[in-house]
Amino acid sequence: MNKKAQANPLTGQELLDKVNKLGNVSKEEKARQCGYYTTTKNGIERVNMMKFLNALIDAEGIELDSSSNGTGRGGRSASYKISVQSNGNLLIGSAYTGKMNLKPGDEFEITLGRKHIHLKQVEEAEV
Repeated sequence: MNKKAQANPLTGQELLDKVNKLGNVSKEEKARQCGYYTTTKNGIERVNMMKFLNALIDAEGIELDSSSNGTGRGGRSASYKISVQSNGNLLIGSAYTGKMNLKPGDEFEITLGRKHIHLKQVEEAEV
């Protein structure tokens, strides 16, 4: 089957901004509007969800492959800016948690300021 790919699907921060802007539309529609679809020679559009989701993972700086040797290679550098996701969550990426040597299960106390959020790490009780 001969497929024609959509030119220049969105990537990186541009992709994240578009997905957040689209709000509550379906994930398939988000993928389509971000350019992750192909058109068959019969004119049928097919959304490529796997490429879209992989692009989102890359844009967020999440590293799923465990093949790195811990040298911190790859991924985005920390920009110290994040956006609220369409579901209302804030995602703090591995670039930040890595710089702070955080591990799964580390806990934080959240303090809300007038225009900021403070995260204070909760220390484990010494035994």
